Amino acid sequence: MREKEIENKFRIAVKSAGGMALKFVSPGFDGMPDRLVLMPGGRIGFVELKAPGKKPRPLQISRHGMLCRLGFKVYVLDDVKQIEKIIDEIGGDAL
Repeated sequence: MREKEIENKFRIAVKSAGGMALKFVSPGFDGMPDRLVLMPGGRIGFVELKAPGKKPRPLQISRHGMLCRLGFKVYVLDDVKQIEKIIDEIGGDAL
């Protein structure tokens, strides 16, 4: 399965759970995750999408660490089997 297919399934699943999975672009600040996930109850998470088996680049790993240190949840999604768990963790008790 290609990264774009995983991304589309993720976006649809987040919407079905009552949230939004917004494409995240940060001009001048490369390496940020692909999607900003906003869930009911003010829950926020970041998701980096990858083709199956692919890993984040070093700059992406650095940005993920920065976001985690700020207290945000950051996930790398490379398999549709991970979607439900990621949504549950971001959404918490708001689902």
